[in-house]
Amino acid sequence: MSQPKEITIYDIARELNISATTVSRGLKGHPTINKNTRKKIAEKAKELGYTPNTFAGSLRSKRTNTIGVIVPRLNSYFMSSALAGMEHVANKNGYNLIISQSLEDSKKEIENAHTMFNRRVDGLIVSLAFNTENIAHLLPFSTRNIPVMFFDRVYNSEQFTGVVIDNFAAGYDVTRHLIKQGCKRIVHLAGNTLRNVYHDRLEGYSQALKDHGVPFDPHLVITSNLSEEAGVETAQQILQMPQLPDGIFSANDNCLVYCMLELKKAGIRIPEDIAVAGFNNDRVCQIIEPNLTSIDYPGYAIGETTATHLINHLLGHTNIHNTNTIVLRTELVVRASSLKRKE
Repeated sequence: MSQPKEITIYDIARELNISATTVSRGLKGHPTINKNTRKKIAEKAKELGYTPNTFAGSLRSKRTNTIGVIVPRLNSYFMSSALAGMEHVANKNGYNLIISQSLEDSKKEIENAHTMFNRRVDGLIVSLAFNTENIAHLLPFSTRNIPVMFFDRVYNSEQFTGVVIDNFAAGYDVTRHLIKQGCKRIVHLAGNTLRNVYHDRLEGYSQALKDHGVPFDPHLVITSNLSEEAGVETAQQILQMPQLPDGIFSANDNCLVYCMLELKKAGIRIPEDIAVAGFNNDRVCQIIEPNLTSIDYPGYAIGETTATHLINHLLGHTNIHNTNTIVLRTELVVRASSLKRKE
């Protein structure tokens, strides 16, 4: 079955016996075209089913008013909050978002970047996949003067701007809190330290132990992909330790919640036996019992900040290349899961 013919301004011009230029100007509301003619053009366009060719228009203007966003995954409270912040700013400024997820796979991230490039996005926002080792796939954007900004999981490069929190300080604060609760054997559920967020949280954990005279034990650092399944497996690993820990600091909440559930099944009391604290302050923190202590990660603010800086650059108001890193504040939200004693 053949595809129906796309209606163009030439078809409208032929029907009304006027020039295509007049039709084009009339559709745009140009003041040189009188109201009656503009009305006839609009009515005929509606009758014929005409829709503007936005792609052709973008080729002429060299702008698509779209911003590409590549994220590791969409099924997280932090990421959905960040995207909501980006979309709010983008829509307010007349931009649309094209969102894709790498599913924590660098190959998929590269494919997504190529797609964004071919879609001629005006700018690109990226949070890197778990295993991305270099950003060669993003360099063509720079070659074409398409600005790229990172958020959350950033790449250390003077060429690009990143929006982050102080993950070192946050990791330090969580660990210090657990130490103040009397914990001396604190397990750290870590992510791939190739990513800045997990590397810095681990460093903060290590420094807090050192500053408070608690020996660092590499056997207490358990690295995984921080998934739900990893949480269950981690709990089983903890239960097999010759000496149980008295504290757990996880680099995200989701993994820790499933770890907690498995530990509780085995009869572990939280926080009496093991005090626990997570990261991100996901909504699940207030659903799990006991409620989970966590670092409040301002996802919406990070999304707003990233999109604002990128769009201001596109509009010529600022230059993102003048700023390498933008750091937002966080806070530790203390709940029952970590309170062995009052601070």
